[in-house]
Amino acid sequence: MVNSYKAAADIEVLTSSFPMPGYGLVPINAFVIKGSEPVLIDTGAAAMSKAFLPALRSVIDPAELRWLWLTHTDFDHMGCLHQLLAENPRLQVITTFLGVGIMSLLDPLPLDRVYLLNPGERLTVGDRTLTAVRPPVFDNPSTTGFHDDKTGAFFSSDCFGALLQTVPENAADISDSDLRDGEVFWASLDSPWLPKVDRAAFARELDSIRRMAPTMILSSHLPPAPGNMAERMLASLAAAPGAQPFVGPNQAALEQMLQAMTAVPRLEG
Repeated sequence: MVNSYKAAADIEVLTSSFPMPGYGLVPINAFVIKGSEPVLIDTGAAAMSKAFLPALRSVIDPAELRWLWLTHTDFDHMGCLHQLLAENPRLQVITTFLGVGIMSLLDPLPLDRVYLLNPGERLTVGDRTLTAVRPPVFDNPSTTGFHDDKTGAFFSSDCFGALLQTVPENAADISDSDLRDGEVFWASLDSPWLPKVDRAAFARELDSIRRMAPTMILSSHLPPAPGNMAERMLASLAAAPGAQPFVGPNQAALEQMLQAMTAVPRLEG
């Protein structure tokens, strides 16, 4: 199921939750900016593509979209990309050179439908200007988020994601401890290179978000967070390089899970 709700007057959230058994739920968000040149940010998970388009149509006619910002080329971000390109011949995909290259290995993007934008560059889309930002934490080299100068919102791609036990519509409804634990765990899972970073260099990356002073943080994997939560969220990320690296279940654990799933209950009596 893909649900929708408003994060701001002109920003809609399209969201679903993916369960990681034993760990919690991962929110998977796409966003619609409604303006004179509407922007869709990501296109949902491939596994949920049949539910994504009806949810999108409930908040905007896809024919009205002018831009599709592809934060990166993972399968939980581009589930309906080609369907939308086929349905809307005016739609332009904002991505990077690496994004185009990665897509060319699977399902190439038509180059006349691409707008290449590097971190630090700006694009005016009707009534607002979007500044491309490389988030402090990412799992794909094509990742680009952005800052919207009209709303002050920072669209952070995977950065600031969290594993949660329940997923509210507002990150302010998550307890401090659950947010910190969920964010640190997600960062260690999604960006396993973090323990190897130079702490001072990483702190400077986090400071760049402080200087941005976003009014809202819209992560692909966390409910929308008001800007007054930024310091809490940055503090959680700052702790991530010192966290225990994530190690998933091995083959022995998988065999135990399969055995438990196929066991036949014994009838009593």
